[in-house]
Amino acid sequence: MSHPPQDARVTELLAWYDRHRRVLPWRAGPGHRADPYHVWLSEIMLQQTTVATVKSYFDHFVARWPRIADLAAAELDDVLHAWQGLGYYARARNLHKCARVVAEDLRGEFPASEAELLTLPGVGPYTAAAIAAIAFDIPASPVDGNIERVVSRLRRITDPLPGGKTPIRAAAAELTPAQRPGDFAQAMMDLGATICTPKSPKCVLCPWEGACAARAAGVAEDLPARAPKKAKPTRHGVAFWIVDGAGRVLLRRRPESGLLGGMMEFPSTDWTEDAREWPTAVAETPVVAADWIEAGEVRHTFTHFHLRLTVVRGRARDKGVGDGVWVHPRDFADHALPTLMKKVAKAAS
Repeated sequence: MSHPPQDARVTELLAWYDRHRRVLPWRAGPGHRADPYHVWLSEIMLQQTTVATVKSYFDHFVARWPRIADLAAAELDDVLHAWQGLGYYARARNLHKCARVVAEDLRGEFPASEAELLTLPGVGPYTAAAIAAIAFDIPASPVDGNIERVVSRLRRITDPLPGGKTPIRAAAAELTPAQRPGDFAQAMMDLGATICTPKSPKCVLCPWEGACAARAAGVAEDLPARAPKKAKPTRHGVAFWIVDGAGRVLLRRRPESGLLGGMMEFPSTDWTEDAREWPTAVAETPVVAADWIEAGEVRHTFTHFHLRLTVVRGRARDKGVGDGVWVHPRDFADHALPTLMKKVAKAAS
């Protein structure tokens, strides 16, 4: 099958990539096809997380669960525990769901088309395009933050984000070649990560320096433009550190849906924008407790709001735990405690 002549910019970028490509544990070597399992796993982990952070997690997951069938057979608690520190725990739950769908319904094989990939749990348009391009060499156009920046500068697209995403995606699709689309996508990612950086881009080292409209206009560092961010609201709550006579602390599992879904937590009140005094909140504890004292305050930031939790300590007077479990602090590492709850433990202990 013949292909139309390749854009000179594509040829230049691929030549640069062949010389300067980053060596990453999930990438295949030159001339080799990437493992779809590795591409999918890394792309899920990399959502709102840096490459430097993801490397060790990826290595650990692949060592523990070498095939998608192994991950599918794992207990969700084990996956959540291994995910600790990566945040955005809905990704871990969807990771496990997706692994089971692929292993059980698709005979362990990822579909190659974007449309089919989009039917998998936790796979959105970017991830579907990335898997299709990198794992199957299909001309798809994943657009992450790095590619967004590269394309907005190359074409000097000044529409503020998020509205500017539409013309940026269209421009990226127009650039994507029929040959080596996976390498092209990774080349764009590497260019944005190492050369076309948010601040002080290294334009003189860029293979597209001469073709870059933003560079020519002297506005490269100003793009992509962004609409002013709305101030994040602050929510408040009270977290309860309840200790029994054996020195164990009460933990319970959060609901599967919502923030930190399925993770373990120290019981707390609802998180609301109205602050309340903790002495009135202790009536909401799941067990009868007394001798309450204030231990400190924890601050944490989620994507859409800031959180301030007052941490109070009390001693249990009964053993009714409902959906909870008593755990000695030395055994906390055996449970999937998110970063927020680790902060609570530090404040209380």
